[in-house]
Amino acid sequence: MIVDLALVAGILALALGVLAARQAFAAVAFFIAYGLLLALAWARLGLLDVALTEAAIGAGLSGVLLLAAARRLASAPAPEDPPSGRVTRGLIGAGCTILACALGTAVLLLPEPPPGLAAEVAANQAATALGNPVASVLMAFRGLDTLLESAVLVLAVICTVALAPDDGWAGPPGAPQPLADGPLALLARLLPPLGIVVAAHIFWIGVDAPGGKFQAAAILAAMWLLPWMAGLVPAPPVGARALRVTVAAGPALFIAVGLLGAIVTGAFLAWPPGFEKPLILLVEVALTLSIAAALALLVMGPRT
Repeated sequence: MIVDLALVAGILALALGVLAARQAFAAVAFFIAYGLLLALAWARLGLLDVALTEAAIGAGLSGVLLLAAARRLASAPAPEDPPSGRVTRGLIGAGCTILACALGTAVLLLPEPPPGLAAEVAANQAATALGNPVASVLMAFRGLDTLLESAVLVLAVICTVALAPDDGWAGPPGAPQPLADGPLALLARLLPPLGIVVAAHIFWIGVDAPGGKFQAAAILAAMWLLPWMAGLVPAPPVGARALRVTVAAGPALFIAVGLLGAIVTGAFLAWPPGFEKPLILLVEVALTLSIAAALALLVMGPRT
């Protein structure tokens, strides 16, 4: 109980730090620490899949994206704060407080035990040939949600490249590091091989244990971003055919397998009997690479 109370206090303190920070870099630092504590909280609740996702995407990759944005904002002239700025922030804060209280009240008023479909998922999990119930839900029972999530990332990359001005991207968020003794350059040389192995392990065990494609993709994207941020490798051109195929391959293959299911079983995104696990693994490999490429490109920005 003491550990849990300390964790809750730390989460609340860091959340307030994000809101009260006067500098963008400090706010981002508080946000990254806030995400890491949230990951610990999910782990304490026994939801290791959610904890891994929060640590990899909520704190890690989102933190890198916000750091890049903070650096680019620092070089831009600061806008004048209008007289109504404090009133507006106060109204936004009050609205967020009311929403948080309403959500908390709704959770506390749930019946005991709370409603859910866990029993139905457990009864039909064997049909997917997967040992991890989360993977079964994402790839079978809520396969359409997973497809749309991957498609949204592809759309985000397209919109970023199409709408962002060329001068809006100022390169890596930091000065190039010395090749010999720069700490970031040293990490950029040492961590990627280990990170790729960790990502492959997290992907593979996601079939039967906490892990999976989203967490593995976030790690792969981070291992690509690290050498770029250190100035060791350039950002890839967005016109490269291999890069575009990689970004689109995951959702495209998912749709193709879904159409195959419609032909064989009569239902879109239904897995053909006897081939569930091989097809799910094939789609998840393609989705992992697509998600990793999309996440990295969203941080790097367009390059011609």
